Amino acid sequence: MIAFGPVPSRRLGRSLGINNIPDKVCSYACVYCQIGRTLKMYVERRPFYPTEFIFEEVKKKVEEAKIRNETIDYLTFVPDGEPTLDVNLGKEVELLKSLDIPLAILTNSSLVWMEEVREDLLGFDFISLKVDAVTDEVWRRINRPHRRLKLERILEGMLELRKEFKGRLVTETMLIDWDGYGKEFERVAEFLGELRPDKAYIAVPTRPPCERWVKPAREETINRVFQTFAKVLGEDRVEYLIGYEGNAFALTGDVVEDLLSVTAVHPMRESAVREFLNKANANWSIIEGLLKEGKLMKLEYRGENFYMRRLPSRGDKSQTD
Repeated sequence: MIAFGPVPSRRLGRSLGINNIPDKVCSYACVYCQIGRTLKMYVERRPFYPTEFIFEEVKKKVEEAKIRNETIDYLTFVPDGEPTLDVNLGKEVELLKSLDIPLAILTNSSLVWMEEVREDLLGFDFISLKVDAVTDEVWRRINRPHRRLKLERILEGMLELRKEFKGRLVTETMLIDWDGYGKEFERVAEFLGELRPDKAYIAVPTRPPCERWVKPAREETINRVFQTFAKVLGEDRVEYLIGYEGNAFALTGDVVEDLLSVTAVHPMRESAVREFLNKANANWSIIEGLLKEGKLMKLEYRGENFYMRRLPSRGDKSQTD
């Protein structure tokens, strides 16, 4: 299926997905990939589907959505592989602009060192770049890149793109439960400070990863990474992306659901939680109940208490080969 949705997206509102890469063609073989193992690993760009075919499939979906009065905020390249491997990406972008809907792309960043790829990306309104690591050892362990890729060139390519790109640029950093990170989070934060993304998202695997030993990072680690990134970028430019598809930003009018939605995306200081409850004419017993039920957890960082929604994806079941 080339076009799917529209579906709710925490980053993009109502997004109509475009799958321009067959399953599973990629330049990485990330240990946490929730699509599955990379079947064909490429770094050379090539055509996969006819450009006109992709355009017509997307156009048809857009027309169907209009008939049903469904809103589409973005047309998003989010395929079963790395979208910039498509040599016709720039041509597809030009055709899709005629639909007068903003264009977004989620890329692993691996080919951004190529000038032709950066030129194609400049046609988008929204770009999400993967930044899981900035040191070679961690990058190779987590992302397992094609042997011809060089991390230094990729990082330089991101910085070059940032200079040229006039739209909204965000990053995504995926965290797994692993003891080998060392000072990597501080190094990533330093790079993000130079890149200056509009938003830096922190993510964990929310569906079964291709490697059975991979588990989501612990809540304490996620909070530490948030604080590390926020120290460089500011709290308003760092956000969780840890699951709860469809209701993470829902405003239900229900104080419990609203609180869980907010803390699924952003850790809340205790003072902010108390203010939130006051506005809702609710008392602290709600927090005590959520803590007891295991829906909310309290974390301490630098002498202050933070509250975040507990990750259901962690569970208690271990995965073994």
